[in-house]
Amino acid sequence: MSVSETLKRQWSVYAKGHAARRNLFIHIVAVPVFMAGSLVAIGGAASASLPLAGLGIAAMVLSLALQGRGHRLEAVPPDPFRGPADILLRILLEQWVTFPRYVLTGGWYRAFRAAS
Repeated sequence: MSVSETLKRQWSVYAKGHAARRNLFIHIVAVPVFMAGSLVAIGGAASASLPLAGLGIAAMVLSLALQGRGHRLEAVPPDPFRGPADILLRILLEQWVTFPRYVLTGGWYRAFRAAS
């Protein structure tokens, strides 16, 4: 699937898979951790600092683990991955595009208020 197709698909099902209050809370905390971790990992790699790169990768892994636990609380599970390239593409797009869009358009707030 292309980037644009993946973004369209993510957006079309996003609210259904992000409706549980605890999962929404996990995401509002964990996605910025992923974003910061990815920047730290890139900075560590660029400066040849293994400890810094490792710290960034650890933050990314922790963030994804928390989000995975949050998704178990949802009535609608995420679509299964179709291979390594799909995993990488979907994770990066969700963390850097789809979730921030969900927050900035008010979807996260509406879902959080509507969740019981």
